[in-house]
Amino acid sequence: MKPLFFISCPIDTYSGYGARSRDLVKAIIELDKYDVKIIPQMWGNTPWGFIEDNLEWSFLISHLWSQPQLPKQPEVWMQITIPSEFQPIGKYNIGVTAGIETTLAPGDWMEGINRMNLTLTSSEHSKDTFIKTILQKVDQRTNQPLGQLQVEKPIEVLFEGANTDIYKPLETVESFPELNDIKEKFCYLFVGHWINGDMGEDRKNVGLLIKAFYETFKNKKQKPALILKTSQVGSSYLDRDEILKRINAIKKTVNSKDLPNIYLLHGEFSDAEMNELYNHSKIKAMVNLTKGEGFGRPLLEFSLAEKPSIASNWSGHMDFLNPEFIIAINGELKNVHPSAANQFLIQDAQWFAPNHNEVGFYLKDVFDHYKKYADASKRQAYRSKTMFSFDEMKKLIGSYL
Repeated sequence: MKPLFFISCPIDTYSGYGARSRDLVKAIIELDKYDVKIIPQMWGNTPWGFIEDNLEWSFLISHLWSQPQLPKQPEVWMQITIPSEFQPIGKYNIGVTAGIETTLAPGDWMEGINRMNLTLTSSEHSKDTFIKTILQKVDQRTNQPLGQLQVEKPIEVLFEGANTDIYKPLETVESFPELNDIKEKFCYLFVGHWINGDMGEDRKNVGLLIKAFYETFKNKKQKPALILKTSQVGSSYLDRDEILKRINAIKKTVNSKDLPNIYLLHGEFSDAEMNELYNHSKIKAMVNLTKGEGFGRPLLEFSLAEKPSIASNWSGHMDFLNPEFIIAINGELKNVHPSAANQFLIQDAQWFAPNHNEVGFYLKDVFDHYKKYADASKRQAYRSKTMFSFDEMKKLIGSYL
C-alpha cells in the first residue's frame, strides 16, 4: 500500500502558484510512489477553473479531495503557498514556496518554515534570504525582547522546471493574426503582472520599462514596438482599461509627439499559445526590469525560443539565466518604496533598481545590432533545456522525497 500524500495548493487557479502547483503535483504523481490526494485552494483574487478549461490537466480530477475531513493522518503533507500559511498536518510536513523577492523575509514566514520538517523554495536567492534573515522577537504585550527569530529547519532549492515539450522553437506560428497586422517588424515583449507601486517602484518595474522605452526611441526614424502581456489580477474589461490608463498616464510625461508604439495583450493564454507568442517572427527579445523574483518563470520559458533576453542582474531568475548568454542589466539595491510595501514586501527590505543608462543603451543596441546577441541566446536555450526542465525538476523532487 502506497503512503498517503496530501497536497494543499491553488492547483485550479490561473496564477503563477497555480502553474507551480500543477507541475509539482504532476511530478509527484508520475513518481508512482505515493497515493496522492489534492486539496484545492484559492490564490488571492486570481480566476478559478483552470483544470476544466485545459483538458490536458483533467487527469488531476481523480486526485482531488472534496471531503471536509482527511481519512487519516497522511504520511506526507505538503502545502504550496506562502510560508505564513504552513501548518504541520502529516507525519512528515513539506512547505513549498517561491520565496521572497527582497533581502528580508517577514517574521511570520520564518515561523511557518520552522513549523515544517522541510521547506522547498524556488531559487538560491530565496533560500539565501530565508537563511540570512535574523529578526528580533518582541513580546506584543510588554514590548520586551524575547530573543532572535531565524530559520531552524532544513530548506532546499527546487526550481520550477519548464515543459520542454511545449516551450521550444517553432518553424511556423499560426496564432496571433493581430501581430501580423501591426506595422513594426521588431517587437520587445514583457510578460508579468503590473501590481502596486509608483512608477519605477512596482515589483515588475513595468512603469519604468514603459518610460524608458518611450524615452529611448522618441523622435527616432526607425522604431521598434513594445508588447506588454500584462494585467493587474485577472482578465476583466475593467482590468484592461486600468492598464491602458496607466500606459497613457506615463505617455503624457514624455516630451514628444513622435513616440514608439506600445501594444497590450490582455487575457488568459494557454502554454501552447504563450510559446507561439514567444516564437512569433515579430517578437525579437524579452525585456524584464524586475526589482526581484522568487524564480521568474516567463524568463525561463521564453529563453527556450532561442531569442535574446534583457533582464535585471539580480534575484531568482539568475539561477537559470547565465549573464554571458543574456543582457544582464546592472544596478543597485534600494529599499522597498512605501507605495509597493505590504505585509510581504517589508519597507526595511531592499530590492533591485536597474541602472537607467544601461537600460536605454541595451534597448537601442539590441534593436540596432540584433545578430550580435542572437547566437548567445541559443546557448542560453541549451542551458535552460538541459538543466531546468520539468524532467530535471522531477528527478530533484524525487531525490528530496
